[in-house]
Amino acid sequence: MQAGTCEIITTFERLAEVAAILSHQTEIAVDLEMDSLHHYREKVCLVQVSTRQDNWLIDPLALNSLAPLAEPLANPAIIVVMHGSDYDIRSLHRDFGIEVSNLFDTMIASRLLGFTEFGLASLLKARFGIDLDKKYQKADWSKRPLSHEMCCYASADTSDLLPLYDQLRYELCDKGRLSWLEEEGQIVCQARVAEKGGPLFLHCKGASKLRGHNLAILEELLQLRDRQSELLDRPPFKVLSAETLFEVAETKPGSLHELSLVKGMTPRQLQRHGAAIMSAVERGATTPESLLPCFPRSAKKEVLERVKDRLKKLKAWREQYSMYLGLDPGVLAPNWLLEAIADTESATPEELDTISGMREWQKRLFGAELPRVLTQI
Repeated sequence: MQAGTCEIITTFERLAEVAAILSHQTEIAVDLEMDSLHHYREKVCLVQVSTRQDNWLIDPLALNSLAPLAEPLANPAIIVVMHGSDYDIRSLHRDFGIEVSNLFDTMIASRLLGFTEFGLASLLKARFGIDLDKKYQKADWSKRPLSHEMCCYASADTSDLLPLYDQLRYELCDKGRLSWLEEEGQIVCQARVAEKGGPLFLHCKGASKLRGHNLAILEELLQLRDRQSELLDRPPFKVLSAETLFEVAETKPGSLHELSLVKGMTPRQLQRHGAAIMSAVERGATTPESLLPCFPRSAKKEVLERVKDRLKKLKAWREQYSMYLGLDPGVLAPNWLLEAIADTESATPEELDTISGMREWQKRLFGAELPRVLTQI
C-alpha cells in the first residue's frame, strides 16, 4: 500500500462515515501521534487508521469528539493491529474514553517469536524492504497545517502494518504461540494512565538516594519546575533537567555564582530561574525537622539461603529453556516472576495461581516443570 495516499478527516460527519467503513473490517491498523516533547500536558494530535485498501489521518484537534471511532475499536470481532501499543492504549482512553478490545501488537508478537530486532522500522525493512523514515518522530504534531511530508510519515506507521500482521500471526500459529499473544493483548488493553499522586520527588529518578533537607530542597525545586513548565507550556525536562535539579539539591549552592557552576545550568536558565531556584534551596534547607519529607522505603525482605538457591536453579533452567524455545529469557520468565516462584513452597498449580502477573500461557508452558526444577540436586 502506498503510505502517502491518505485522507485527512477533519469533520464529524466524515469521521462517522469512516467509522462505518471500519466497522465492516475484520482487522484495522492504528497508531497515534502526540506532542509530549513540546507541551506541558501532552495530548493525542493525530490518529492514523488503515484498512487493507485505505489510509486515513484523523485530526482530533479539528474535531470536538472521536465518538464514532469508539465502536469499531471496541468491537471484539475486529482485530486492532498496533505496534508498541501500551501508551497509545492509555492515551486513547485518557483523551477520548476509547477502549480497544481485540489487540494484536506486532512488537509483542515479534518478541514472542524470539526476534532480537523488534522495532517497526527494522521489521518493515527485513520483511518488505521498506525504509521507514523516522524524521518526524520528535516533531510537534500539534502544529497545523500538517505538511505533506508529515502526513506521509504518519500514514507510513499503519499502511504496512496489516501485511506485517499477516506474517507474524501465521508464524505465531505455526509455533503454537498465538494464544500467548492474545493473552498479552488482553492485558495491554486494560492499561490506563495513572494520576501521579503525592510529592513530586516520588516520580524523580534517583530521589531515593537523598535524605532530609536535601530531599526537601529537591521537592521545592521540582515544584518550582512544574509551575514554570505549566506557565511556559513546555515539558518539565525542557525547563530544567532532573539531573541539574538533583545536583542543586545535593550541593545546596549558596549564591548565584555557585549555582552557575552546577552541571547543566545554562546562562539563560540562570537568568530566567536563578533567583527562584535560590529561594527554593533556601526553603528546603530551612524546613523544620518535623516536616522533612521521607522517601517511602519498603521493609527489605530477608532473602533466605533456600530461596537464593532455588532462584539460582530457576535462572539456570530459564537459560536453557529459553535457548531451546529461541526466546529472550526475560520474555519467557522475567526476574520478578522467578523470584516469586522461588518464594513459594513447592510451585504447585495452586501456588502459581497466587502469583499476580504470571500469565496463563506461562503456567501451561512450564508450570508442571517447576516443582522438579526446584527440587533437583
